[in-house]
Amino acid sequence: MIITSIRGGIPLKKAVELHKDEYLEELKEYLSIPSISSSPDHKEDVKKAAVWTADALKNAGMENVEVVPTEGHPIVYGEWLHAEDKPTILIYGHYDVQPEDPVDLWETPPFEPVVRDGKIYARGATDDKGQLFIHIKAVELLMKEKGELPVNVKFVIEGEEEVASPNLGPFINDHQDKLSCDAVVISDTSFSDKNQPAICTSLRGALAMELTIDTADSDLHSGTYGGGVPNSIHALVKLLASFHDNNGKIAVEGFYEGVPEPTEDVRREIAALPFDEEETKKGLGLDALYGEEGFSFKERTGIRPTLEVNGITGGFQGEGLKTIVPKEAGAKISCRLVGEQDPQRVYEAIEHHVRKYKPQGARVSLQQYIKADPVAIDSSNPFIQAAASAYEDIYQVRPLFPKEGGSIPIVEVFGRVLDAPVVLMGFGLPSENLHAPNEHFHIENFTKGIETMCRYLHKL
Repeated sequence: MIITSIRGGIPLKKAVELHKDEYLEELKEYLSIPSISSSPDHKEDVKKAAVWTADALKNAGMENVEVVPTEGHPIVYGEWLHAEDKPTILIYGHYDVQPEDPVDLWETPPFEPVVRDGKIYARGATDDKGQLFIHIKAVELLMKEKGELPVNVKFVIEGEEEVASPNLGPFINDHQDKLSCDAVVISDTSFSDKNQPAICTSLRGALAMELTIDTADSDLHSGTYGGGVPNSIHALVKLLASFHDNNGKIAVEGFYEGVPEPTEDVRREIAALPFDEEETKKGLGLDALYGEEGFSFKERTGIRPTLEVNGITGGFQGEGLKTIVPKEAGAKISCRLVGEQDPQRVYEAIEHHVRKYKPQGARVSLQQYIKADPVAIDSSNPFIQAAASAYEDIYQVRPLFPKEGGSIPIVEVFGRVLDAPVVLMGFGLPSENLHAPNEHFHIENFTKGIETMCRYLHKL
């Protein structure tokens, strides 16, 4: 059965349209909560968002709804399990958001949601409150209009995704029976382009660390010691330069262990994705792109590993000059990993490289922060193909299957621990400024997203 109408013969699209204004007002209320998980100052706001999420699940007809405390921010759970002999879908999302900085670049306050030009503007609009709310409203619509759901549904919603989900992984491990399902559905990704749905079928893993270099016991006068003692910044720059060769390839021995050579099918799939190099350069204010020789931009950013320097510190940073030989410098480094790359082995390879190539007179230390495995998903899986059909029914175009360059660490945990396929049904757009000022979400994709999810649940 494919749902085309609600109770009384009302078309699905019309049913969503009838509730549109009500749904948007509720979403505005949700987005007005500054649930910034990385800031201790917003701990109570994060808790408020958790309670708000739980209330929304209750209003949608979910049962056994609970706000589960953790060592950090709460996890929200709810379920409806009365579809006998039908599949069980676990829907995941997160109610926490990124910091709003820099505030002066927002056209309107980040936690005072506004609608203009067919978009809703606020921090969290597309990442991830707006996309999560699609699922809550889809099950609410079906429950209120039909009194039941076509499949069993569970929700697990966290408040720590933006800080790498430190407590959700242990929660999944400890509650495997509670969370058991036939598939996990996540909406925290985006379309390939406007009106071109996409189901992400791979995510790169992640590794983050901080490198520190020390030389003397204190900063030294450059007139007295310059040219005669090691300079920590010089040493840092030299070491960072050794991470890549002249062709953009990572020069760390053992780094590429486990990286697969892309098959012709994968390369064709990637080549089918919309991409305009000149428009990309123009939009980014660049006169050239960069990357590993022998691979396209989409391949470099989707299926190849990276090692990036994210920030550098060292020496005098104040106004004016201070003529010193600095004693300490540091760099923040992150890697995106693919295939069978093991984050710990990659970290050890970088650690070995740092110690092997550290300049004379420098003491080096490396501290690891984030570690997440890569994820690859089979696009032929029936749950993914049903999602593709649901998108096609609503958007009148078949989704593409991109390989995303980003990382959602918990995806790998869900798939491995619950032994279930993960369906990444995103409704955002790449242009919606997630993690940046003026974040927004297209209202058309919000309403069509509700239609798509209703259709998807019935297709299952």
